[in-house]
Amino acid sequence: MTRIESTFETLKAQNKKALIPYVMAGDPSPNSFVDLLHDLVKHGADMIEVGLPFSDPMADGPTVALAGERALAGGTSTHQALAMVKKFREQDSSTPIILMGYLNPIEIIGYEAFIALCHESGVDGVLVVDLPPAESGNFVERLAAHDINKIFLLSPTTLPERRKQVMTHCGGYIYYVSLKGVTGSASLDTQAVGEQVQAIKQETNLPICVGFGIRDGQSAAAIGQYADGVIVGSELVKNFSGLSHTSRAEDIATAQANIMTKMDELRQALDALSA
Repeated sequence: MTRIESTFETLKAQNKKALIPYVMAGDPSPNSFVDLLHDLVKHGADMIEVGLPFSDPMADGPTVALAGERALAGGTSTHQALAMVKKFREQDSSTPIILMGYLNPIEIIGYEAFIALCHESGVDGVLVVDLPPAESGNFVERLAAHDINKIFLLSPTTLPERRKQVMTHCGGYIYYVSLKGVTGSASLDTQAVGEQVQAIKQETNLPICVGFGIRDGQSAAAIGQYADGVIVGSELVKNFSGLSHTSRAEDIATAQANIMTKMDELRQALDALSA
């Protein structure tokens, strides 16, 4: 059983929903990032999605795209992102870490080398936005050999054939994209999302986690009625807007404190569902 699977099993036994924050590796500074991960856990993260900076992030909205630019400007590469995860693992051996990124940097490193680095660093899941499930068979198998889950996206516009492929190849959890568009998109139709999640649950036993459009405790709780977990990215990442690797430590700490205030709000809202 992988760390992701074990975490969801524990949460289910406790009747709790997973809170999964998304942050960009090395944003705003590589020096503060490992502390950020530990703080997220202290403030209720059940697992963490870590973005891999990439120069052409087609699925990212402006907030996350700018986070990637800040990380790249600060010198964070895929290798360095993995080194940060490895450093985090020195003090935390239980919180699952999921890498989220694009295929190009992985191909540059090489599939086998990337998987070996993930295993060595303590990565639990990998979500490659632009790797279709139909083309991912060998990659999924090689990840699974190291107890690493391959996460896939489903959206309101996913065609039935691709949906079936996702069900076949996905592990850990399914990331359901609640909105059409890019990360940070606006209006969230909770009822429509709930209907979609319930329909997906008829087809798979995998946990369903919903991302895109969750901004506060109210929207997290509304989605948490249906989903097994909520993923929150842009709402957290936006706090680092205007900062960089050259920013004063006090300014980064203030932004990080604002993120933790939001985390507390999200955690309390989700926990209230099982109270």
